Amino acid sequence: MCSWRALGSVAPVPDDQLDVDAMIARFRERAAAVEHRPLPPVAGEERMRFIEQAQIDFQDFAIIGDAVASVEDGIVVLRIDLRPPTT
Repeated sequence: MCSWRALGSVAPVPDDQLDVDAMIARFRERAAAVEHRPLPPVAGEERMRFIEQAQIDFQDFAIIGDAVASVEDGIVVLRIDLRPPTT
C-alpha cells in the first residue's frame, strides 16, 4: 500500500489534472441517487436506521454538490453558502 493511502490522504494531483466541476457534478449525482434510493425490505429499527443514514448521505452529498470549487495553490477550496435564502 502507498504511504499516502495509509495516512488517509489522497495522492498529489497536479492542478491541471483535477476537474473540480466534474467532481461537484458527481456529488450532485450521488445526492440524486440517494434521494431516489429504494428502501430495502427491512422493518422496524433497521428501517429507521436506513432512512436516517440516507438523510445524512443526501445532506452531505447535496452540500458538496452545491459548492463552488476552485484550486488555489494546490488546495481544493469549496465555498458553500449555508445561509438561508433571501427572498
